[in-house]
Amino acid sequence: MSDFLQFAVILVIILVAAKLFGYLSTLIHQPAVFGELLIGVLLGPSLLNITHLPFITSSILPDFISELGEIGVLLLMFLAGLELHFNDLAKNTRIATRASILGVALPVGLGFGLGKLTGMSTIQGLFLGLSLGATSVSISAQVLLELKMIRSKVGLALLGTAVFDDILVLLLFSGFLVFLSGASSFVGILLVFGKMMLFLALSAAFGIWALPPLTRWTSHLPISQSVPTLALVVLLIYGLAAELLGGMAAITGTFIAGLMFARTPEKGIIESNLHSLAYAFFVPIFFVGIGLGVNLHALTLNTIWIILGITVIAIAGKIIGAGTGAKLSRFSWHEAFQLGTGMVSRGEVSLIIAKLGLDSGYITSQIFSAVIAMVLITSLVTPPLLRAAFKSGENIKPPPLVQKSDSDLIKENL
Repeated sequence: MSDFLQFAVILVIILVAAKLFGYLSTLIHQPAVFGELLIGVLLGPSLLNITHLPFITSSILPDFISELGEIGVLLLMFLAGLELHFNDLAKNTRIATRASILGVALPVGLGFGLGKLTGMSTIQGLFLGLSLGATSVSISAQVLLELKMIRSKVGLALLGTAVFDDILVLLLFSGFLVFLSGASSFVGILLVFGKMMLFLALSAAFGIWALPPLTRWTSHLPISQSVPTLALVVLLIYGLAAELLGGMAAITGTFIAGLMFARTPEKGIIESNLHSLAYAFFVPIFFVGIGLGVNLHALTLNTIWIILGITVIAIAGKIIGAGTGAKLSRFSWHEAFQLGTGMVSRGEVSLIIAKLGLDSGYITSQIFSAVIAMVLITSLVTPPLLRAAFKSGENIKPPPLVQKSDSDLIKENL
């Protein structure tokens, strides 16, 4: 069997398995990513090890899968930026800012502290801490929809806090990469920081003044899928510029590209086309590929303790940190606990940070596997915790006159 046919077989297995387990995951009220990660672990060296089946002889297949997954990461972050609405963020700015700052700072700090206590280097500890900072609010949003509390005071604040949360973690991660770039002197650090600011300024200027007319002009060209193709080209250029010019991760560049395209009238066309491309092919390969990198046979007692430790930190850090931020914004203690509980689950951003750390050699496979386990565990415990938090006390009722549907409200704030 040729290398291409072997590659085709592996792709069929990955895509079918990802969609099947993603569907099964939704049946138990978990996000599809939970099932995709889980089947990735089962298809990897932990159980089936599909890249080493008897009829798979090509040694480059893992690299192909990894590269396709990298495209999935870029598309994922682009779509995340594309779905942000600055006007909606402004409605809950105070609570979202306070809750996100404390909700990120506490888990990051505790994760770093745990890393140092368990003998990790400073860089490994910081990567571990940053992977604990971001929230995946999709699970909480599903629970709030079921409870009909998505329009409540806590529900609206939770959506805004989650958005600020991801932006803050990405900014911290980009700043961390600046210091990893090798600048040892004060002048060197200023130079690297200046490159980062130059990239941000140029990308914002192009996105604000040049991108809207360019997109509008492209949309009138007699070319099939002209606007989605332009979006793909621009997101890749932003990703390249982020690394080559700004010294930051490519995902930061594609995230900014998404923010810029979100301001154009063609946003709907771009979103519908690239969402289909990403979630039909590239994104499932990315999440399954992450699972393929986990080897449960290599787990040691020390790794299990790390998993337990970071899971406790992940849960307590968000409840205490984000909850304290909510309390400072004049929420009641019960409302603060509800918001903090809704921030517990981790997802895409945590996985991306951990994967970049592993690929760059900054963290070990042991730390990487621990982060994957933490993401799975927090995804499982969030729904029952959140349901208990909302059913254990009196909640503020939703406002009576609202025009938008619940699904539209979630989409506009995520």
